[in-house]
Amino acid sequence: MYKPISFVKPILSLIGLSLFSFAHAQNQQAQVPEPMPMKPQMTEFWEPEVKVITPGAMPANQMMPPPSDAIVLFDGKDLSKWRSKKDGGEAKWKVENGVFTVAKGTGDISTKQKFEDYQLHIEWQIPSDIQGQSQARGNSGVFLQDPSEEVKQPSDYWYEVQVLDNYNNRTYANGQAGSLYKQKTPLVNAMRKPGEWNVYDIIYTAPRFKEDGSLFSPARVTVIHNGVLVQNNAEIRGHTAYIGIPFYKKHGKAPITLQDHGDPSKPISFRNIWLREL
Repeated sequence: MYKPISFVKPILSLIGLSLFSFAHAQNQQAQVPEPMPMKPQMTEFWEPEVKVITPGAMPANQMMPPPSDAIVLFDGKDLSKWRSKKDGGEAKWKVENGVFTVAKGTGDISTKQKFEDYQLHIEWQIPSDIQGQSQARGNSGVFLQDPSEEVKQPSDYWYEVQVLDNYNNRTYANGQAGSLYKQKTPLVNAMRKPGEWNVYDIIYTAPRFKEDGSLFSPARVTVIHNGVLVQNNAEIRGHTAYIGIPFYKKHGKAPITLQDHGDPSKPISFRNIWLREL
C-alpha cells in the first residue's frame, strides 16, 4: 500500500535547528568580551630611529627679526599678547632678559588673538644643565590651533608640534622634537645641544569643515627646525591624542598655545615669536 511521505518532521527539525543556531549565535555575541582600553604605548613608535644630523652653526644670540607685516607675539618685553589658558587671566610665565620661561604649575598660555592659516617663527632653548630622559626632559609643545574652549573638550590638545630635548636623548620617534605628536615622525633629528637656541619656522594651514560639521579638508603643516625641513606639508589626522585615535571636530579660528608640561626636568625658555597671517 502507498504511504505518503511526511514533510512535517523534517521541517520541524530544520526550524528547531535554525532557532538553536540563532540562539547560540546571539549567546556567543552577548559573551564577546569588551575590548581592552587603549594605553599610551599603543600609539608610540620607536622604530625606525630618526636619523640624527648636525644643523648649521648659528652665532650666539642671533635672532631673525620679524618682517614688516608680522604680528609680534613676543618682543622680549612682556607677555601682553598672551593669557593663562587655565583661568583666562594674565600669563604667569617668567619674563627676564628678553626671554620668557615656563613657570611650572601655572598652566599653559595661549595667544589672545585667534588665527587660521599662518607662518610662525618661534625660538626655544633647553637649559644647559637639563636632567631626565625620554619624555621627561624639557617637554613642552606648540599647539598650532587650540579650539578646546569652542569644542568643549578642554582636556584634549590640538595639532601639536612637539618641543623636547632630543640631543643624545632617545624617545619614541613620533614623540620627539619636530614630530607631530603621536602622529608623524620628523624626517630627521636636527636638535642643537642644551644651552643653544632651537628655531621652528612653521607653515600651517587650518582644517576646513562642511556646514554639517564633517571634515572638508584636514590641517597641513610644514616645519623647518634649525633650517632643516622635518615636516613636509604633512597632513594632520586630527587632535593630539595622548591615548587613543585622533579625530576632528568642527571649529573656527583659534589661539596658539604653549604647554606647561609639568615634568620634573628644568623648564625651557622661548623668545622672538612672530607670525604672518596667510
